[in-house]
Amino acid sequence: MWTDFILAAIHHVLVFSLFAIISVEIVYAKPGLNADAVRRLGLVDAIYGLCSLLVIAVGFSRAVYGLKGWDYYEGNILFWMKIGLFAGVGALSIKPTMAFLSWNRRLRKDPNDLPSDAEVKANRKWMHMETTLLILIPIVAAALARGMTD
Repeated sequence: MWTDFILAAIHHVLVFSLFAIISVEIVYAKPGLNADAVRRLGLVDAIYGLCSLLVIAVGFSRAVYGLKGWDYYEGNILFWMKIGLFAGVGALSIKPTMAFLSWNRRLRKDPNDLPSDAEVKANRKWMHMETTLLILIPIVAAALARGMTD
C-alpha cells in the first residue's frame, strides 16, 4: 500500500509541475524577447521535458506496481486514452522545443539574433494547444480512477 501511495503522490506532483512549467513557458514566451528570456525559455523547456519523462516513468511504475496492477490498466480504454493524450501533448511540444533550441543556437552565434515577434506568437499557439490537451488528462484520470469504462 505504501508503494502505491508514494508512486501516486509523486505522479500527482509531477503532473501538477507540468502545468506550472508550461504556464511559465507561456508567460516567458511573449513578443519582445531579449537574450536572457530566450535562454530562460530553453532552460524551462528542458525542465519540462525532464518532468514529462518522469511522469511517464512514474506513471507506468504506478500501473505495474500499484494496487490495481497492470491487469487493470492494460485493457482499459481510459488508460490508453490518457497515454494518447499525453503523446499528443508531447507531439505538440516538439515545435516550440525545436524553436527554443534554434533561438538559442542563433543567439550563441550572434547575440543580437533574437526571434521575431511573429516567431514567438506562432510558438505560443502550440503551447496553448499543449495546455488544452494537458487539461483533458486529469479529467480522463478521474474517470479511470472510478472505473468508468462502460
